[in-house]
Amino acid sequence: MARRLTVVAAALAIWVGVLAVFLLVVSSMLRGPDGGSPFAPRVAIVELEGLIVEVDDLVRELKRHRENPFVRAVVVRINSPGGVVAPTQELHGAIRRLREAGKPVVASLGAVAASGGYYVAVAADQIYANPGTLTGSIGVIMQLANVGGLMKKVGVEYVVVKAGQFKDIGNLGRPMSPEERQVLQTLLDDVHGQFIEAVADGRKLDRARVIQFADGRVFSGAQAKSLRMVDALGGLEDAVNGAATLAGLPTPPNVIAPRRRFSLVDLLRNQLG
Repeated sequence: MARRLTVVAAALAIWVGVLAVFLLVVSSMLRGPDGGSPFAPRVAIVELEGLIVEVDDLVRELKRHRENPFVRAVVVRINSPGGVVAPTQELHGAIRRLREAGKPVVASLGAVAASGGYYVAVAADQIYANPGTLTGSIGVIMQLANVGGLMKKVGVEYVVVKAGQFKDIGNLGRPMSPEERQVLQTLLDDVHGQFIEAVADGRKLDRARVIQFADGRVFSGAQAKSLRMVDALGGLEDAVNGAATLAGLPTPPNVIAPRRRFSLVDLLRNQLG
């Protein structure tokens, strides 16, 4: 009997030890760099880096913060020259849903937040930019090559079989017709108009005023501030404190750091120095 009690006591001790380690690991994962309580209200930081092409992971990350009761505000750190229209609009929508859930969102513009990068930013409650940040570039572009002359020189004949007048629009083997150019121009004008509407709505500006600077130009952060494209000049720390203020939290707040995604390029760079 005594031996059985000893075994039970040992098993219980092991179970308690495993539980303690588990709780310690969970606490360390939730605990911010400030060492605050894992259950304290926090400001989460999300990073948008590089070309905007594939955004599913980032949208899911924003959703997790939206559903996390300990996250009271989110800062989106943007270093992006833009990218594909539809994924950009998905991120814009995800940020809007965060705000609709009652969580303030602040955009922090890094070195570059232009075109689609700025499109994402205007979904936020406030935008911070450094004086030298490159932003704006409110426009849409499509570039197509015509290598028909080169193909003739090397003896290549480009044959197209199609059903539908505009099915091979943008064909590299021949010049573009006026009708095709008009189709593409109408498409780009429509997307450009969507961009202008998003900026006017997000920045609370008249559409006519946005049109004045929505011609593809790039602005510095200081210039953007004077145009009311951004709210304040400052870096990431300023944006985090601004988000905390909007959420009614003390500054500096407890922070959830951005998720680091595995990058083979970064790994090789670190290994090779």
